[in-house]
Amino acid sequence: MGLKVIGSGLGRTGTMSMQKAMNLLGLGPCHHMLEVFGHPESVPLWIAAGDGRPDWDALFADYRSVMDYPGATHWRALAAYYPEAKIVHTVRDPDAWFESTQATIFEPRTMETMLAGPFAPFARSFLGEAADRLGDRAYMIDYFNRHTREVIAGAAPERLLVYRVGEGWEPLCEFLGVPIPDTPFPSENDRAAFHARSVAGGRSS
Repeated sequence: MGLKVIGSGLGRTGTMSMQKAMNLLGLGPCHHMLEVFGHPESVPLWIAAGDGRPDWDALFADYRSVMDYPGATHWRALAAYYPEAKIVHTVRDPDAWFESTQATIFEPRTMETMLAGPFAPFARSFLGEAADRLGDRAYMIDYFNRHTREVIAGAAPERLLVYRVGEGWEPLCEFLGVPIPDTPFPSENDRAAFHARSVAGGRSS
């Protein structure tokens, strides 16, 4: 199918809202971490990608866009492989981002279990050196800011939109060259929704 939009923003920067936005704009199906949980057969392919042996055609055969981990970690390789795709980099206040991660995707007890269990090779394949410092505020805020700097420095300006959570449809639709939908911009997966989903058996960012 081939990716048309690459999301380079880290988890907990509105990536699930952006996934829904892509689907509403006709740029879906949009890949998101939830898709990995729904298709565990893709995990070995993601581990291979983390080892430098990606099969992007297999991973994105059924998708036209990608948001969230693990794809965000591979934004540079994806941008090279899909040279016509546009890049949407979602951001938010770094301190608020850190606090959100600690209450959700990087909740300490959950990550301790994940990084010591069978899911560890997958988690480490996209978290890299950050995997062992997820609770270190100073390190993680630097990690967050460094990632944004690298995207801005590394992406061609005409391909890149830096999108702050809450900006709505207009900047996104103008950048993508699509009409603004007659529906509010999605607001998905706040902390309460995340925890409700976790109880039901599926985590997301």
